[in-house]
Amino acid sequence: MSRTESAAALVTALDVLDVRFPTSEHLDGSDAMNPEPDYSAAYVVLRTDAGDGLEGHALAFTTGRGNDAQAAAIATLAPHVVGRSVAEVCDDLGGFARSLVHDPQLRWLGPEKGAIHMATGAVVNAAWDLAAKRAGRPVWRFLAEMTPEQLVAQVDFRWLSDALTPEDALEILRRAEPGREERVARLLESGYPAYTTTPGWLGYSDEKLARLAREAVADGFTQIKLKVGADLADDVRRMRTARETVGPDIRIAVDANQRWDVGPAIEWMRALAPYDPYWIEEPTSPDDILGHAAVRRALRPIKVATGEHIANRVVFKQLLQAEAVDIVQIDSARVGGVNENIAILLLAAKFGVPVCPHAGGVGLCEMVQHLSMFDYVAVTGTVEDRVIEYVDHLHEHFVDPVRVTGGRYLAPSVPGLGAQMHPDSLKDYAFPDGPVWSGRV
Repeated sequence: MSRTESAAALVTALDVLDVRFPTSEHLDGSDAMNPEPDYSAAYVVLRTDAGDGLEGHALAFTTGRGNDAQAAAIATLAPHVVGRSVAEVCDDLGGFARSLVHDPQLRWLGPEKGAIHMATGAVVNAAWDLAAKRAGRPVWRFLAEMTPEQLVAQVDFRWLSDALTPEDALEILRRAEPGREERVARLLESGYPAYTTTPGWLGYSDEKLARLAREAVADGFTQIKLKVGADLADDVRRMRTARETVGPDIRIAVDANQRWDVGPAIEWMRALAPYDPYWIEEPTSPDDILGHAAVRRALRPIKVATGEHIANRVVFKQLLQAEAVDIVQIDSARVGGVNENIAILLLAAKFGVPVCPHAGGVGLCEMVQHLSMFDYVAVTGTVEDRVIEYVDHLHEHFVDPVRVTGGRYLAPSVPGLGAQMHPDSLKDYAFPDGPVWSGRV
């Protein structure tokens, strides 16, 4: 194909698939608010007529029922994408993202929150996957090789300027420019720190918890996480079991998945305090900024972490302004895609708060690792007190699954975002007619 023909290439289709995994059968992913989740993906494929065989793949993560609604939300964006120039999309990803977010009618369903915003994030992430594949780079490196000016152009600063301006962002990024190549080399050599939630699902027995915790420590993890919030006596027992199993030097984070009001959050965590919890994650509503601040003041030195259900950069901004969190937890599939997550990473850097992403779900480990690695190379230049969540479920369904060894994520080398699933997995787990589901529903 000639350069002229390639330049004229168009996006020809936005395919959306409803893909679900029956994880509820073994209580994988179970927590106090989601006792029987079926990890699911509203899965997106951007197709083009470029003739190079490249496609953009991404997903919005759900826990089963409602995945069809999420897929329908993504499909509403097709008219905004199909027919656009591939070069226009891939060469101006910031402009592309803003064109979706600012649709004057669809934005009414948010604005910038809920299923329509997650749909936007899935399509935007698929565009990043396509652009990075065309550049022959994994997304983390594709981002880390951009100039500060190019990175600032990705961010929508509307509603942020009281906390983060383009000038602030440029200063942060320019300050991190020296040493980029050395950090890339270090990342390729030794990877990025991880922690694991695999031992801690609420539906697991104490014996399974202890066995998996021992295995996690043997595998090199220095932090594990337990789900809490259903029953206080059970949580005290499980926390005691975990602490006795891993010893005093392994961090144990706990996650309530929004179960509590502010007062009960404080009381419950004081009961767990003798076992030295490192952080309490999602102690209350993700929208309750002042509630998180009150919990943080009451529980110091236990840290407060949140983010996986936060709808957009504005709520992250306010959490940071209110000194309500010690740990920012970005999610690759909750906000408006890579672009909005760049904004959140810059906000966290401005306020000096570490980012430890959420990755409990299908495909989330594969995607979010790119954002943390970019943050290390081009934004903060540090991995101190920073870890990416790792959950050992469903990676076999991905063309380029995460690689974790010695408690560290190894840097991806395959071009793209890592969200592309094997064709057989997409076929077998299609809901409700795929062979895995045909006998269940």
